[in-house]
Amino acid sequence: MGENEKACDHHKDHRRKILRRIFSAVLILLFLILLTILIIWAVLRPTKPAFILEDATIFVLNVTAPNIISVTLQVTVVAHNPNHRIGVYYDKISVFAAYHSQQITIYTVIPQVYQPQKGYNIWSPFLYANNVPIAPFNGIQLSSDQSSGRIPMVINLNTRVRWRVGLFISGRYHFHVTCPTIIPIGNSGGYGVIVEGSAIKYHLSQRCKVDV
Repeated sequence: MGENEKACDHHKDHRRKILRRIFSAVLILLFLILLTILIIWAVLRPTKPAFILEDATIFVLNVTAPNIISVTLQVTVVAHNPNHRIGVYYDKISVFAAYHSQQITIYTVIPQVYQPQKGYNIWSPFLYANNVPIAPFNGIQLSSDQSSGRIPMVINLNTRVRWRVGLFISGRYHFHVTCPTIIPIGNSGGYGVIVEGSAIKYHLSQRCKVDV
């Protein structure tokens, strides 16, 4: 083997050693970054935001057949971020009402929003249903609810959230918020307040359940 070939092999070995060292350094750096993030995450221990269904304003609530319902209502939902050092990004929030586990209104979308540490957000979306048929097995129950003047509903909020710690922003986590409530027909409970025309506003202050 000539001098040139030996020199060439030497240079190749040297380049391989440099590449191995660079690769090892990158792996160590990535490991340290991930370890730091995990330590920060473990120390901060993010708490889920809390949601309260504050009130509901009924503009239309008609049961025109044993299993046909029309609804126009506005709900007020308060979201609170209890974390001292963690902010929350909410992707668009889809809101709808359900009756006995069946969706009865179309989706109303709340745009993306950021919630700072210890911050509050208040949303007041309108929910609509126009002559929506419910499942036949719910027909008898709906007639009974109509007679009693109290129709149970669940206000649902579906979204994805990202946690923010300083400059770090986490991946997306699915949030499903359920707020069970009772919607009176007319003013049967005697505690509603007329706010516009025949619209009646009911104060609820009901805590919601949050599933991740």
